[in-house]
Amino acid sequence: MIKLLVVDDEFIERNILAQILTTHYHGDASVQCVENGRRAVDVANLWTPDVVLMDIEMPGLNGIEASRRILNNHPATKIIFITAYSLFSYAHEAVKIGVTDYILKPVEDQAVILAVEQALRQLEAQRQLEGFAQEANRMEAGDGTERAAQLIAKVQKYLKQNYMRYDLSLEKVSDLLGVNASYLSVLFKKYTGVNFVTYVTDLKINVAKRLLEDPLRPANEIAGMVGYESASYFTRAFKKRTGMTPTEYRQSHPEES
Repeated sequence: MIKLLVVDDEFIERNILAQILTTHYHGDASVQCVENGRRAVDVANLWTPDVVLMDIEMPGLNGIEASRRILNNHPATKIIFITAYSLFSYAHEAVKIGVTDYILKPVEDQAVILAVEQALRQLEAQRQLEGFAQEANRMEAGDGTERAAQLIAKVQKYLKQNYMRYDLSLEKVSDLLGVNASYLSVLFKKYTGVNFVTYVTDLKINVAKRLLEDPLRPANEIAGMVGYESASYFTRAFKKRTGMTPTEYRQSHPEES
């Protein structure tokens, strides 16, 4: 059963989110609600939720710090920020601690479900990748090499679901699999035709292109949403891939009416 934790100091907001989730998932999800960051950390430590929907602005322990503490103890848990403001002012911290997504208040049913489904897909991709660790070890030893293509397909799925993580790296994925990073690098290039860094960068830039077509999203916010801690680094990477800065790309690709 899916475990979902709702954290918001506003009673009405908690109830709205809980109702959206229980209505959509029926008996497939267990939903708990708490009113502050400290309770969220305590419940997460005891219950280990799959996804936490966390208000950022709460008295006492705010959403940023509560999320950091939860992820320190349970790095697989997915965090979705709920905020009345654009993520712009929080983008750096959100990316740094590994937050999955954010939703603006007042929340809309579809936005909530889309964000939770995305988080669950990320979680499933990571679990499948970890489940392949034993197979990966046998392949590295020369046994069962016919499964190599399947392994790389799992890695690709994991990357597509986790491109927004600032700490996404060959070393991180190889640690999940329990294999040598150099071995995974060679295998990845063999089956995808590109190296790991190029593949991940292309994922990030392609998503950024779509986001840039929305004129209301600041480029700094988009940098955070696709997993760059620094807006200047994002600009350099974007220009290297496309020949244009994010601003130039946006001007040449106006939003369709």
